[in-house]
This record gives sequence, C-alpha cells and structure tokens, in this order.
Amino acid sequence: MKRKTSLVILVGGKGSRISKYSKGVPKPLTKFNKVTFLDLLLNYYCKFEFKEVILLSGYKSHLFRKKYHNKIKNLIRIRVLEELNPLGTGGALRNIKQIVKNDFVLMNGDSYFEINLNEINYKLDKPAHIFLVKNKNYKSNQKLSNLNCDKKNLIHLSKKNNYMNSGIYYFKKEIFNFFPNKKNFSLENELLENLINKKKVSGTIQKGFFLDIGTPQNLKFGKKNIQKILNKPALFLDRDGVINIDKGYTHKIKDFKLMHNILKILKYINKKKFNIFIVTNQSGIAKKKFTINEFYKFQNYLKNYFIKHNVYINDLRYCFFHPNSKIQKFKKRSNFRKPGNLMIESLFREWFIDRKNSLMIGDKKKDFIAAKKSKIKFIYYSKNLFYEIKSKIK
Repeated sequence: MKRKTSLVILVGGKGSRISKYSKGVPKPLTKFNKVTFLDLLLNYYCKFEFKEVILLSGYKSHLFRKKYHNKIKNLIRIRVLEELNPLGTGGALRNIKQIVKNDFVLMNGDSYFEINLNEINYKLDKPAHIFLVKNKNYKSNQKLSNLNCDKKNLIHLSKKNNYMNSGIYYFKKEIFNFFPNKKNFSLENELLENLINKKKVSGTIQKGFFLDIGTPQNLKFGKKNIQKILNKPALFLDRDGVINIDKGYTHKIKDFKLMHNILKILKYINKKKFNIFIVTNQSGIAKKKFTINEFYKFQNYLKNYFIKHNVYINDLRYCFFHPNSKIQKFKKRSNFRKPGNLMIESLFREWFIDRKNSLMIGDKKKDFIAAKKSKIKFIYYSKNLFYEIKSKIK
C-alpha cells in the first residue's frame, strides 16, 4: 500500500438497532471500558502507511469534530467531514470526490477487522475490492451477507455461501464514475450489488478477529469480551540509541542507521503478538536544533522503513518540553519528559495493554526510572539484547 492512500471511515449512522444500549451516542463513539470503538479502529489501522484519515460524519457530528478533527494519531492526521443532510452510505462518499486524489481504503465505523493491509495485492483491475469474512453471527444482515469469491478473485452473490462483506473495501479512484445519478443511495445495496452483477468487484477472504457492533447481540459480546481479546503485552522503546544510532539530536534521514540487531528484535516481538510503542524525549526542538516538521519527516521515514520490513509501530509518544527551552510554549518541567512516565501511562489509558508482561528497552537511566514508575520490566540496550529479549519473553 502506497503512502498516498487515504483511510476513509463512515461514522455518520444513527445506529437505530442499538439505540437502546448506546444512550444516544453514535455507534463509533460507544465506550468499551475506557476507549471508544473508533479509538480501537484508529489504534489498529494507523500503524499502516496511510496519508490521512478522513471521518465522514453526520449524526452528532460535533462530537467527532471535538474529539478527532485535526488530531494526529501515529503520525497520521485525522480530519472530520460533516454530512449536512443524510445521504446514505454511498451518497456520503461524494463529499470526498474532490479531496481524495488516489485509490483509498473505506471502512464502516462500526466494524473492527484485524487484517494486514500491507500484505494485500493492490495491483487490482477492478474498481472495487471487498474483504470477506465468515458469516457466523450476522444471518439477518441484508447488506451483502451471502457472497462468494471465485478462483479469479471475482465476487459473486450466492445464497449457498457463508461469507459476508466485512465493511472494509479498497476502491480505485474510478469508483466515483459508477455512482448512481442521485444524492442519497446505499453503498452496499445499490452501488456494490450492481457492480458485483457486472463482474466489476474483486475480493479476498480474510481470517482475522472480526466484530460488527451494529446489533444488540454483538454489542453486548464486544462490551464483555473485547478487552480480553485485544489485551496484549507491549514493548516500549526509547528511540535514539535504541532503534537508531544516536548522532546527537538525530533528525536527518541521511543520518538514519539502525542499531545492531534491532530489526531482528522487532520482527521477533511482532511474531510474539506484542504491541510496539516508541516513547522519546525530543528536546532538540525546544533547543532549536531542528524543527517539528523535520522531526515528523524523520519519524515517518522510520515508521515506513519498518513497514517495508513487515514490522509495525503501533503508536508513538514524544515530548518537546524542556525547562531550558528557547521556545516559550515548550519551556516547562513536565512528567511527560522522561524520567517522568506520563508518555507511557498515556498509552496504557488508550490501549488494552497487559502491564505484567510488558517491558521497556532504553539506553539511559531516565528510561529505567520511567519504566520503574510504570511498573514494567526494563532492559538496557546492549549487543546481546536479542538473547536477553528471548530469555524474558515466553
């Protein structure tokens, strides 16, 4: 998947089937213990190489704008586009026709599906691609719930098959040429069903964890089980001197060089189903050694370098504050700055993390102190780090 790709999430529905349980809150903003369902989606999908995230909102749009508009998640900027009048799941897409310049991924804001978008073959010759999932609990769903995928990856409607639309699609820019000539229409029942009949939709069957919270039954299941399902240990990493060689306020891509064995270590950690987080002090910005834009450029390069090697950084925390800052807004003492541990604790608040089995790797005493405050194991970086990691992770 190329960096020019946008992730578009439909969050405009009222959720009438679960209104009794959602208490007037839009489905994607339903809380699952401490986080919203939309937070779970963003946590998972922002580890990929997206240019931006666009939320297409309608019902109670102001709630989405307040929480997400212009926020940055794992280096990806989020923006909220408001639907002034109900346009249906298809009509809402017209709002991005002039905004999205390339192919894009579209997903429903009430469906969570753990698939690796980096492993998908995007050299497609059809305007639409649907990711299919086994239909176990959605027999009453009338939106493309009986589908089949043939040997040529063409999607067919079939009442004899147990696969359904997962609510995640890869669309070519040309998809807009097939929109019906009306403002309000259904993406599934009108546009996609028509394209399937014309043999213009490809698909692949995926097997990751799937949850659609659009029915009371599945909402209750999610409320009860999703923390247990998504709860994983985490590896917290300092950056300079642990991931990349520290050349002193490292910020130039030409200076990027990995520390010994770090790629091997992160591949091992990914296979062990850990989330990977970077927590890094970046006082060079406060001291005017480099700019925020230079920091983002370097960090994006690092993130995308790992993606190309099938390693995923799940999230990132950074602190620009320093008591001797030359920039006034960054001149203060803050517990976000290590040895403070608020960067680590903010990740615990936004993710389901198994604290007991998590650990941190750093190269300085302040990293050790931050880890100790958060009650997680700590390892100092060394050339024997890979073997130390293997000895501590079962």
